[in-house]
Amino acid sequence: MKKKDLDEFKLQLQQLRARIRGDVEHITNGALAGGHESKSPTHMAELGTETFEQDFSLGVMERDQGQLEEIESAIKRIIDGTYGLCQGCLNGGKTPAKAMIPKLRLKAVPYARECVECARKRERMMY
Repeated sequence: MKKKDLDEFKLQLQQLRARIRGDVEHITNGALAGGHESKSPTHMAELGTETFEQDFSLGVMERDQGQLEEIESAIKRIIDGTYGLCQGCLNGGKTPAKAMIPKLRLKAVPYARECVECARKRERMMY
């Protein structure tokens, strides 16, 4: 992959990382502050709503944390020269020249580790 392309993907990853970190910080502050002036709900329905909101926030934060880890890994792959190579294809014995992740996929999912075909195979094996 050309240096110009790598620089563009690195910038895209850094911007995505900053946005997700901001989202996580916002959700964390909201979850810790609660949405109410009083920390204890006065009605059972309020308690259920508050619990649901906390569970939802924790789920979003967990997903975002996973994305942040994938973004960090992608930035490391840019640095070590393996960015854009499908790990599934490489593990399957393909040469690096034949294991390239299409740029269109990387533009959509800049932290992708696999080509679409390998990602589908892995997902099928999970279910």
